[in-house]
Amino acid sequence: MAKLMEMGDSPINSIVNGTNIKGNISANGDFRLDGTLQGNITLNGKLVVGENGLVNGNIVCQNANIIGTVNGNISVKELLSLNSTAVVKGDILINKLAIEPGASFSGICRMIDEVRREEEASAASSQAEQE
Repeated sequence: MAKLMEMGDSPINSIVNGTNIKGNISANGDFRLDGTLQGNITLNGKLVVGENGLVNGNIVCQNANIIGTVNGNISVKELLSLNSTAVVKGDILINKLAIEPGASFSGICRMIDEVRREEEASAASSQAEQE
């Protein structure tokens, strides 16, 4: 069951424990997932995957705090925090990363600036080859 919670000035969408969703989610605000999602999440805000939360899909958002489990790739424009109980199986692309002792991560981690530099170098190399 989805519900809208007011916290401060911005509303937070929430999927409670025991709720199973199949499909993709996109939202402009913040989102908390304590249930199970079989699909992708795309947000312009912060995502919190709670202790009982499970995502089997990819995540794209501004900020994320993973306390539960994610099986998929994660792309975070600002800060990704992995709590001590977090389990992430997939690649991550981030600007900043915070990992608490005890968190489990299996995949490749790349920084956004590194990827941007590689893309620029590749484009420059391709352009030089064409000239």
